[in-house]
Amino acid sequence: MARVTVKPSGDILGVRIEGLDLSKPLLKADVGLVLRALGDYGVVCLPDQRIEPAMLKAFSERFGTLEVNVAGAFYEPNLPEVMILSNIVEDGRPIGLADAGQGWHTDMSYSSGIAFANVLYGIRVPRRNGSTLGGTEFLNMHAAYADLPDAMKTRLRRATARHDFNKFWEMMRRREGSTRPPLTEAQRRQKPPVSQPIFLKHPITARDVLYVNPGYAVHIDDFSDAESEEMLGYLFEHQCQPKFRYAHQWTEGDVLMWDNIGTVHRAVADYGPTEHRLMKRCQVMADRVFDPGLVREMLDAREG
Repeated sequence: MARVTVKPSGDILGVRIEGLDLSKPLLKADVGLVLRALGDYGVVCLPDQRIEPAMLKAFSERFGTLEVNVAGAFYEPNLPEVMILSNIVEDGRPIGLADAGQGWHTDMSYSSGIAFANVLYGIRVPRRNGSTLGGTEFLNMHAAYADLPDAMKTRLRRATARHDFNKFWEMMRRREGSTRPPLTEAQRRQKPPVSQPIFLKHPITARDVLYVNPGYAVHIDDFSDAESEEMLGYLFEHQCQPKFRYAHQWTEGDVLMWDNIGTVHRAVADYGPTEHRLMKRCQVMADRVFDPGLVREMLDAREG
């Protein structure tokens, strides 16, 4: 059995856990190790994996219920929880969603049931002149909250902001070369705008995070339009500062898992249509992580 090692990046986010084999069921202690690492480091890389889609699903659902995306994008056959992200075209037809996540956002903040974590498996990674392309960048929302002025923390202590799925979808549709159609009325009804706390207590760390993001937040409730626009503009600029930023450069076989409550992320689209990128993704909902008993059980298994 390989020895499990935990190697923090030394940056504001990020840790590498080596020695876990996701092609096999994990022990409870290993699940607890990953869960604690998500709270402590926000972004967890599990390298050197060789897994099938069903294995990705089995690992991911240890942490919560898996989402099936409302937009009806590209999925593994008979596994709608495993989404395909790719710019590859075969026989004139795309095999995956090519422009996913290319702008700062937090997945599922537009939903009454928010997401806990993303699990992304890197199968093909684009390269040019020996350099890796198509990285994923993150922002630390624990640090962003802590760095806010005290007066602003007091003013926004109980404030909520409205998040809208269509904001990000339309932003991506406006990008050059986008083939996304508008959301249908049925899709809009499935994901109407919802309000979320601007500050959210993280279920693992028990510390506050800044829970707004440029991708989906559209208005602060009970603020005038002008006040909301000014405040959201300030918060977006604040959270996107380079000092809160961390970048992951992919290697084939990486499984990257990140905390959607304590981070904001974006995919970096610095590669062309012939520089192929292929990822498979599961989205873990936050239906377990806000249950203190279940979280304690998983963490105790690690500590024991």
